[in-house]
Amino acid sequence: MTRELMIKACSFYTGHLVKTHFCTWRDVTHTNENVVLADKMNREVTCYNFRLQKYIFHHWHSYMEDQKEKLKNMVLRIQRIIYCHKLTIILTKWQNRARCKNKKKEDEYLKHKLQLKNWRNRLLLKGTSAENINFPEQQFFEVCLVDETLEYDISQLPEESKLQIFFYLSLKDVVICGQVNHAWMLMTQLSSLWNAIDFSTVKHMIPDKYIVSTLQRWRLNVLRLNFCGCLLRPKTFRSASHCWNLQELNVSDCPTFTDESMRHISEGCPGVLYLNLSNTTITNRTMRLLPRHFHNLQNLSLAYCRRFTDKGLQYLKLGNGCHKLIYLDLSGCAQISVQGFRYIANSCTGILHLTINDMPTLTDNYVKALVEKCSHITSMVFIGAPHISDCTFKALSTCKLRKIQFEGLISSFALLLRCKGCQQSACSAPKSHVKFFSLPYRIGDVGLKQFLDGPASVRIRELNLSNCVQLSDVSVMKLSEHCPNLNYLSLRNCEHLTAQGIAYIVNIFSLVSTDLSGTDISNEAFCKSSLILECLDVSYCSQLSDMIIKALAIYCINLTSLSIAGCPKITDSAMEMLSAKCHYLHILDISGCVLLTDQILEDLQIGCKQLRILKMQYCTNISKNAAERMPSKVQQQEYNSNDPPHWFGYDREGNPLTQPDNITSSKEHLELTVSEEEAA
Repeated sequence: MTRELMIKACSFYTGHLVKTHFCTWRDVTHTNENVVLADKMNREVTCYNFRLQKYIFHHWHSYMEDQKEKLKNMVLRIQRIIYCHKLTIILTKWQNRARCKNKKKEDEYLKHKLQLKNWRNRLLLKGTSAENINFPEQQFFEVCLVDETLEYDISQLPEESKLQIFFYLSLKDVVICGQVNHAWMLMTQLSSLWNAIDFSTVKHMIPDKYIVSTLQRWRLNVLRLNFCGCLLRPKTFRSASHCWNLQELNVSDCPTFTDESMRHISEGCPGVLYLNLSNTTITNRTMRLLPRHFHNLQNLSLAYCRRFTDKGLQYLKLGNGCHKLIYLDLSGCAQISVQGFRYIANSCTGILHLTINDMPTLTDNYVKALVEKCSHITSMVFIGAPHISDCTFKALSTCKLRKIQFEGLISSFALLLRCKGCQQSACSAPKSHVKFFSLPYRIGDVGLKQFLDGPASVRIRELNLSNCVQLSDVSVMKLSEHCPNLNYLSLRNCEHLTAQGIAYIVNIFSLVSTDLSGTDISNEAFCKSSLILECLDVSYCSQLSDMIIKALAIYCINLTSLSIAGCPKITDSAMEMLSAKCHYLHILDISGCVLLTDQILEDLQIGCKQLRILKMQYCTNISKNAAERMPSKVQQQEYNSNDPPHWFGYDREGNPLTQPDNITSSKEHLELTVSEEEAA
């Protein structure tokens, strides 16, 4: 190895190494420039595409906005077309319905006209056939009765059917039926028929020994006994103690019922649930027996029992007590003090129904003492309590009252407290359960409006506004708007009501009975919309004529009670239509209808076969002979042909009386009477 070769080898190696690194560096540098350039190109392409998309989206967005606007306008046009089409359809249907209604009205008028014609033909045929009968009427009825007896024998009926028939009979009728024959006697011996015995219906004719024998025979079947008003010996009452299954006992108005009689009954009949001791001579001894023996007693009446005291009420918590008592009647028990009511509250906390009528000593403190612990009271009646004020209603606001009946003067605040709820009271109980109201006669439009604005007005079923002379048509309008479920309404003697206000009653479709007597209404009646009307009283409405009776006959065919007393313009033609259509009429009062004649009695006999009570006093054109033939068709009848009294406001021919002359004559008569008394 020479030096030249070593230098040459080193130079070659160094050159080769430099060449290798230079090529590597050149390749790396070239590659980085390509990557950067490719990245720039990609970003440029992305930016270009975004600009292109933005441009295209702008045009698309503008196009879609235009399409939406066109679609919106198209929908509005379609809606307008549909609305016009609906109006056209509604108008067409209304026209067709109006035509049908007019046609139906004409057909109905022709129908009623034809019925009235047939009715008159029937009357003529009846009169003709009555003249051609060759045998007595009594004999004809006897033949019919014999045929019916032979054809229908109720002894062949099932036991359930026979029980249903005999349940409608009184005790006297059952005894009479048992004396017909052996088959009928067996029917009257059904055990279920003697579960309830009412001796009050035969109290003046049945002897004590029969009562004793009856109770001894059916002592295991008797569940209910009624001795109301019976004058019996103590031994007879003692026989009731053998009825071990007795649940209801009524000995009210029995003057011979004593504490000793109560002792025997309480020892023998521990299962009594209902006990009526009203108007008897019981004392504190009886009150001590009640909680000891009648552990399940629920209904107790002590009305007008004046011989027990507060101490007797204190006995109610002895033994097992009367904790299950839910009904209590203390009417007329003026001897009870506030402490007595506290005893009741401590002993009978579950009372739901309370009656305290005819108790002039009743004050707010009595009610407060009772309500403190008896918070579940749902029904309360205190008529004849003049010292009750708003404080009582405030105390009752803590109870869940459903029914309250009272008389007296109260403020609008009390009504609001009971029906609308007041923030000033600490009452959390609902106020919308009251269904029956009898409002004070001094209430006016403002007070009634506040009363009806409460939630209770929707649930009211009965409303008595009799003699509320301060009410006007505005109140009736409010009434029709807020009381859609009203069934019974009385507007008697509301002098300021007119036909315009009465017309609002049409909106109360649930109305079953209404009293409009003594009001100034005319023939603009509401019969057409009151198809379910059953009872109507329009007595002493002198402006009414035949039109209202004919409207009643056409639309209110379910009418059962009608009073048109003191309506002098009613004639035979209206009553003829009424007899032809209203076949369910039970009670009819035509007193003072001076234009009616004997013809209406014949019409009523043919058309109103269910008529039970007929009053026709001061009917001057109805003869006595025709009236005497009616008692065989009705159960109760009142008749006289005297002239109408002066307070009717018209004479025997229906002509109105002159008011000054009437007043003068009344004053002269009064002065004459006073002078005669002074002279005497």
